[in-house]
Amino acid sequence: MPIAVEMPKMTDTMQEGQLVAWLVEEGATIAAGDVIAQVETDKATMDVEAYDDGVLLRRVAQEGDSLPIGGLIAVLGEKGESADAILGRYAQGAEGETPKEKEAQPERAAQQAAPEDGRGVRSSPLARRMATEHGLDMAELAGSGPEGRIIKRDVEAALERAREGATKRAPAPRPIRRLAGTRGFETVRISNMRRTIARRLAQSKFTSPHFYLTVDVAMERIVEARTYLNEVASVKISYNDLVTKAAAAALAAHPDVNSSYHEDAGEIRRYDHIDIGIAVAIGEGLVTPVVRGADQKGLIEIAQETRELAERARERRLQPEEMDGSTFTTSNLGMFGIEEFTAIINPPNAAILAIGAIRDVPVVKGGALVPGKRMKLSLSCDHRVVDGATGARFLSSLQKHLEEPLTLLF
Repeated sequence: MPIAVEMPKMTDTMQEGQLVAWLVEEGATIAAGDVIAQVETDKATMDVEAYDDGVLLRRVAQEGDSLPIGGLIAVLGEKGESADAILGRYAQGAEGETPKEKEAQPERAAQQAAPEDGRGVRSSPLARRMATEHGLDMAELAGSGPEGRIIKRDVEAALERAREGATKRAPAPRPIRRLAGTRGFETVRISNMRRTIARRLAQSKFTSPHFYLTVDVAMERIVEARTYLNEVASVKISYNDLVTKAAAAALAAHPDVNSSYHEDAGEIRRYDHIDIGIAVAIGEGLVTPVVRGADQKGLIEIAQETRELAERARERRLQPEEMDGSTFTTSNLGMFGIEEFTAIINPPNAAILAIGAIRDVPVVKGGALVPGKRMKLSLSCDHRVVDGATGARFLSSLQKHLEEPLTLLF
């Protein structure tokens, strides 16, 4: 009997997926757990595994197609079977399931294809076979499949790291289009990630009334403190780590900034936890891995966690839950020499902090002109939640923590 292969729901916020590559041809025999295609979600490119054994009767979706969750990707069955019945049913929109049942189908299928190995490790059959063949311990692998299960891609990544370490490959050059008598141009297909970023930030910019506050922070003491800390600490501490710690302390003192606006529910949610999203640039845009409970963590713990999250973000190995649920966000362009900028709020946060470069500038102290170090911080605020005075008090607290770094130790 033919079996429909549908677009699964791979992240909590996913509404559709773009099929970027087919990995098997029509007529190929596949087993449950085999990766048959790659799909780009709103957050990452993920593998689609078969949940059943069979022959790939028909590749319905084409590379580049975007389908909603539950959309028909392919049809499996026995050799010689016809896919027409499945195709006709989906064409007529008569799947015979209630919306709730249809929504639950990918989840049920993922659970069936992701059994535990006896130690609580969820993985696909193919991933387990590959790991066994190469002597890998599944408990040491991070899963990037639905519900965090380990799939073929995770095993391949571990083998690649073991052989050569993580390597970055340059994108293949795209052809330049030229029209007669005109200059050429390059077309870049909008990815699901870029489309989601565009939609969310446009929604934020045009629905959240932004206003901006900027302070110029004296950084001489924090520079000295960081130099000393990095002489004794087991992990290198960056200025971004120090700002994260200082922001967490300031948020604890000003919970109105650690909030979000929910018009449909008629409420402002003031959070009792401080989870700071750190904007990380990757090839196709920005992702925001989250340092959870930042106010409860020391500098070394923040530094370690931030580096691990940033590395996984650049390798596209972050789990969806590692990017969701921030209560505040920071964005740092100082390493690019940008002295000052304003950032668009990351919804549903009520504010985002833009961090500029540390500048060597002359300052007046005791009536004399002396060398100084300054850094500009700009706070973008959602005026529905954060008033001017509230934002100003938050920035004042943040400035104090950075100018008096000993306060970060208490």
